[in-house]
Amino acid sequence: MNFSEVFKQSNQLCKVSPDGKYLATCVQYRLVVRDFNSLQIAHLYTCLDPVMHMEWSSDSLFILCAMYKRGLVQVWSLEQPDWHCKIDEGSIGLVSSRWSPDGRHVLNTTEFNLRVTVWSLCTKSVSYIKYPKACQKGMDFTADGRYMALAERRECKDYISVFVCDNWHLLRHFESETQNLAGLEWSPNGCVLAVWDSCLEYKIILYSLDGRLLSSYSAYEWSLGIKSVAWSPSSQFLAVGSYDEKVRILNHITWKKITEFEHPTTIINAKAVVFKEVEKRPVVGSEDLSIHQLTVDNSLFSTQSKYEITQLPAQVPVIKPDPDRANPKIGISALAISADNRYLATKNGSFQVQSLFWHCSGSSLVLLSKEHICLCYMEAEEEK
Repeated sequence: MNFSEVFKQSNQLCKVSPDGKYLATCVQYRLVVRDFNSLQIAHLYTCLDPVMHMEWSSDSLFILCAMYKRGLVQVWSLEQPDWHCKIDEGSIGLVSSRWSPDGRHVLNTTEFNLRVTVWSLCTKSVSYIKYPKACQKGMDFTADGRYMALAERRECKDYISVFVCDNWHLLRHFESETQNLAGLEWSPNGCVLAVWDSCLEYKIILYSLDGRLLSSYSAYEWSLGIKSVAWSPSSQFLAVGSYDEKVRILNHITWKKITEFEHPTTIINAKAVVFKEVEKRPVVGSEDLSIHQLTVDNSLFSTQSKYEITQLPAQVPVIKPDPDRANPKIGISALAISADNRYLATKNGSFQVQSLFWHCSGSSLVLLSKEHICLCYMEAEEEK
């Protein structure tokens, strides 16, 4: 592995453009856009306030910067650096901002979730959507960008509205069979909408595009239920992570469980290789590696760590959660299924992990600490 020099960032605002050409970071009120290969600054923008949220448009031509405290959104163009757009929500406030799939509309959610405002960069028109629900994931778009599903709360009941993104007209509106809707997500083929209840009740419901109830699933009756949901790229499987530290896989034919996986704290699988940190010290130089040792120069913290292969069975260090506190660090907090539908990666809320994400090419990692960013380049294997 090779590491780049360290750059500053704030609020974990660091994102690679969808085309993989640029790396955008925010440092307080400045937006810095670098060429991903050379890491040279390509564009530098100054916002009106410290940035709280930053997001690329789908075509990598625009960057959205939201300043929630001032109710402002600024949009910057990479093709025309002198052009910029400012959206001011005024006294009604702002709690979230995001792009539509076409990269030409900005969707702002106002304070107290009074409405969603849709701003068009092309026509400068404005559309309003009322009654959005404040929940974990209350808005989602189909993969082709044609439809948007929005969770709503009216008269103490949950509803779902489906909009056509071309003109933001209402296509379907129906009541959701949830006590307290926590999130929704389209299948990759756009045919099924998964809707799940709050963590206090284990219930996931499947709806068709026209609002028909296809099926519902509940694994158990307990005080804590669903924590994460992920579709397989083929739309054939739905992975559901829960607070009991298990992942259950549902199939798209019967919507019943076909298998489940646990997160053991003791690893006994003979195929697993477990590295354990045995030494950490300030960086003073490089060392030779033996076959049973791994040394990592962690430039983010200016330390060098040495790891050794641990004999199985191995005990995984975990954080003991406090079940009496809100949102305890327990259960499957993140799920990801590989593009070929062969592998499932899960994260238990009680593992000690750092923040990182892949570049779209798969050849490098972006590593984030509290205030800095560093790139890790994976060494490609030589062709035989």
